[in-house]
Amino acid sequence: MVEFSMANAEAFIDEDDELEEEPGEEIESAPPLNVGEEREISSNGLKKKLIKRGHGWETPEFGDEVTVHYVGILLDGTKSVSTRDKGEPVTFKLGQEKVAAGLDCGIVTMRKGETALFTLPLETGFGSTESDSSLNTVVQFEVELVSWITVVDVCKDGGIIKKIMEKGELIGPPGDLDEVLVRYVARLLDGVTVAETPEHGVEFYVKDGHFCQALPKAIKTMKKGEKVNLIVQPQYAFVDGDKDCENGVPSIPPSSILSIDLELVSFKPVINLTGDLGVLKKILKEGEGTLTANEGAAVTIRYTAKLEDGTLFEKRGFDGVDALKFITDEEQVVAGLDQAVITMKKGERAIVTVKPDYGFGNTEVKRDLAMVPPCSTIIFEVELLEFTKEKDPGEMNNHERIQVAQRKKEEGNLLFKDGKYQSAVKKYEKAIDCINEDEPFEDDDQKIVKSLKVACWLNGAAACLKRNYFQEAIKQCSKVLEVESCNVKALYRRAQAFMETADLHLAEMDIKKALEIDPQNREVKLIQKTLKQLQAESNMRDAKLYATMFARLSNENSSAAKRLKVEETESKNEENV
Repeated sequence: MVEFSMANAEAFIDEDDELEEEPGEEIESAPPLNVGEEREISSNGLKKKLIKRGHGWETPEFGDEVTVHYVGILLDGTKSVSTRDKGEPVTFKLGQEKVAAGLDCGIVTMRKGETALFTLPLETGFGSTESDSSLNTVVQFEVELVSWITVVDVCKDGGIIKKIMEKGELIGPPGDLDEVLVRYVARLLDGVTVAETPEHGVEFYVKDGHFCQALPKAIKTMKKGEKVNLIVQPQYAFVDGDKDCENGVPSIPPSSILSIDLELVSFKPVINLTGDLGVLKKILKEGEGTLTANEGAAVTIRYTAKLEDGTLFEKRGFDGVDALKFITDEEQVVAGLDQAVITMKKGERAIVTVKPDYGFGNTEVKRDLAMVPPCSTIIFEVELLEFTKEKDPGEMNNHERIQVAQRKKEEGNLLFKDGKYQSAVKKYEKAIDCINEDEPFEDDDQKIVKSLKVACWLNGAAACLKRNYFQEAIKQCSKVLEVESCNVKALYRRAQAFMETADLHLAEMDIKKALEIDPQNREVKLIQKTLKQLQAESNMRDAKLYATMFARLSNENSSAAKRLKVEETESKNEENV
């Protein structure tokens, strides 16, 4: 339902009319009518006069079921027909022109409770579609829009028609991964009930489906608290019927059309945090505000950790056991729990399902209450009690920025020693971020900042070499050499990376320069020997390659010469003949 959608507007535009509109441009609609005001609302001459304002801002769309009162007025001003005389409004589907041709185009501009007078221009083909000849001269209709039901063709093929009986909250719709709580009653068209949930409803994951395939398809279009009626064709229900009869509920005959009254009571969002279903977070209780813990935040959580079979192997923050405090993004907990906590708000409670790649991997781990077998999926129920976000460098003065950078560099060094190279690289990057020169440093501080940057780049390059990230190692060393062109460590590590990427000539240049600066450097001399071995092997491979190429060319030339000789002999023989 929209106030005045482009779909509605198309009904008022002639095929010959050109809508001068740039892509993405919205055409400003006319201001709303005042009571007593009349206006032409379509290019076909349809006029609308507002008699009584409606409620809200929503209007029906073509395809919706509207309930209206109307009074038809003849050319001479007398009343022709009236639903008020019958005492009951009429209900019909917009777009089928059940009352009068063109009248539906006016009804789609009305709000609930609104009364308006529509004038239909007979000369342009508007008029009654009813068989009652007494309406053929009706030129005006006074219409009251009592209510309407939004009708949605869920699959766009008529297989699942959804009528919204009661609107929900502005929460939803649920996605494939979400867990939903629904209530429903399924009936045949003759009213016989064939399936019904308990009063408290039934829970399931949308992706797993339930009852029939129409249910999850419809649920993915609903809001929390929404109540609908579904008319489900057999291809989305039970083409072959359901012959099982349980709890006294009749079986479903083959090719039956079902009418399902469905309510989406609530749902728990499930978020795919890693994009590969490796870490899923199902929110049980929303947290406070909008802020979430970030990388490097100091957090306090309480949790229980179980295996998929329900075995409890760890808990913190319950039964007298202290809650867990840690710094995010420092590998102090398993990666999956770390990634989940970073997305949580204070007070939020969630179930976090962690696959082995983001948990303990393929190793067996002894925990407080039980052993965790290799390749185990872990299920945490975790609550974020409080957190303190890491201070942004922009909020610090220069002295604080240098102190934080020094601390992060040292933390990176400790991670490097523990073999946590990826986390070490992150620490070095954060240290450099703290001292990027958005604001100039004083001369004494400049020396410290330069020294810190060089140390972080060099250590970062060493960590990248350990992780086989050779291009990144080259980049880090090159940054050092931009500010210290004679830094032997940078030349040495960049040469190592070049050797790994088979850029032997570039490696030779770096080694040569390093030995010019420090001729006795033992480490550089060692990789010089390795480089010479690699060059010799490369030369042998090249020699073999070229020998093969020359042999192939020689064979091809020999074959060509033979063919030419044969052709010349045949030519001479032909001449002699």
